[in-house]
Amino acid sequence: MKSTNMTWVGSNKTFIDELDITRVQNVTVGRFGGNSGAGSNKNEDGCLVWGNEAENWEFTMVLDGHKTAKSVELVINHFEKNAIEIKSVLSKSASVALKKLDHLILDIFQEPDFMESCRKTTGETACLIVVRKEKYLWWFSVGDCILHLFHPELIALGERQLVQRSFYEWVGEVNTFELPVPCYSTGKKELRKGVNQIFMTTDGLTECPGVPYEDAVEVQRVLSEIRLDEAVRFLLEDIRRNQVRDSTTIISWSVDIEETASLPSDL
Repeated sequence: MKSTNMTWVGSNKTFIDELDITRVQNVTVGRFGGNSGAGSNKNEDGCLVWGNEAENWEFTMVLDGHKTAKSVELVINHFEKNAIEIKSVLSKSASVALKKLDHLILDIFQEPDFMESCRKTTGETACLIVVRKEKYLWWFSVGDCILHLFHPELIALGERQLVQRSFYEWVGEVNTFELPVPCYSTGKKELRKGVNQIFMTTDGLTECPGVPYEDAVEVQRVLSEIRLDEAVRFLLEDIRRNQVRDSTTIISWSVDIEETASLPSDL
């Protein structure tokens, strides 16, 4: 049984003035800590990637911290502590696993000891979790990270972005899960037959002056023209050339689905 993991917090390795493209099994991770000449002096991003090819799933997280990276480290460490339970759930069929995941991830964020640790930390983080299990995509988002899904049938109908930026939501010192009604977004999407490209990013990519990557069409154009690793490098090189200050972390991978997806009844 093949399983590959990766965790990273920007405070441990900043990648300021430095690009890094890493493959984690079938997942490409791109990191850039911003330009020191533009004022970048820290990296508050983070990511986590787990994969199990035999059980047909990937579990990914991208985080964008505020003030410090302490909240990013806190969230990643907390999920690593719960790794056995999460991976056990993902070993089940998609129909069972993704239903259980709805409750499990919420419980993990609301665990009393974790919430107490959040109150004591400095700063807060946006957090986007994306899981691909069999022919389904599942996500849980707090804050302003972005998720795109590219497939020809969806593109033809103008659908590319699944998760938009949602402001004033965080985990950490300021914590959406402390509200009387916790605020976050979650969803599931059936993947289409053929190649589906999943793309997650922090907002450094979209906020860089002089580049068009706030538009999912432009991101998809780059990814469609060259192989994935090169495309992620191109995107990061482009924002480096345009003197981006903020750090950017990208997680992307493709899945080739064999089963036919849902179609309207009149076809």
